[in-house]
Amino acid sequence: MNYFFIKHLHMTAAGLSIVFFMIRAYWSVSGSGMLQRRFVKIAPHVIDTVLLVCGVILAAMIGPEQPWILAKIVALILYIGVGTVAIKRGKTPASRGVAALIAIAIFFYIVGVAIRHNPMSWLA
Repeated sequence: MNYFFIKHLHMTAAGLSIVFFMIRAYWSVSGSGMLQRRFVKIAPHVIDTVLLVCGVILAAMIGPEQPWILAKIVALILYIGVGTVAIKRGKTPASRGVAALIAIAIFFYIVGVAIRHNPMSWLA
């Protein structure tokens, strides 16, 4: 497979994923019924599946023994956990809002790791 194509598909899916997450988090905090729409329930799974599959392919191409790839995987697990609190598991709008902000911060940590190829992310 073409590394350039997979990388750009991965980056596009990441961009769509975070934008859609922020919209859904806003709807979750504001109590919008938009979260119940079929498209809103299905699209994140499609986008995130493309993101994950591309990530696995890229890791296989690069070599998964890179420390920065492990940092991205650990941060991704944290992002997913905190993201579920932001969208559906948080008991109050305030707790969902705080979780959304933390999830967004984790996402930007992951972006920094990807750009700098360093677990220290933007601090490297």
